[in-house]
Amino acid sequence: MKISKSESRKRIKNRIRKKISGTADTPRLAVYRSNKSIYAQLIDDVSALTLASASSKEGSIEKSGTKSEQSKAVGSLIAEKAKAKNIESVIFDRGGYLYHGRVKALAEGAREGGLKF
Repeated sequence: MKISKSESRKRIKNRIRKKISGTADTPRLAVYRSNKSIYAQLIDDVSALTLASASSKEGSIEKSGTKSEQSKAVGSLIAEKAKAKNIESVIFDRGGYLYHGRVKALAEGAREGGLKF
């Protein structure tokens, strides 16, 4: 039987998670992409805490632009929240998605906001 697209993504996600882990100094920037929105979290895996989060559903993100533009704005917003908590570098976790399109736009927005990864 052929593996479904979502099952394939879960396998890739688990393979990535085995290799990377976030700490309080360099948290994991986890990305989740749905059909309508995109979400980003800064996660400390050692203490299992979410340090900051941002999504395209927040009021400060404009709904008029394309999904890629919204993703870039989410990246900038998560970078601002990270800077407020004195976090400069993160480990990027694409969550099994291809580094392409909205995921890439979020990463570029975070880099422009001052995060290093």
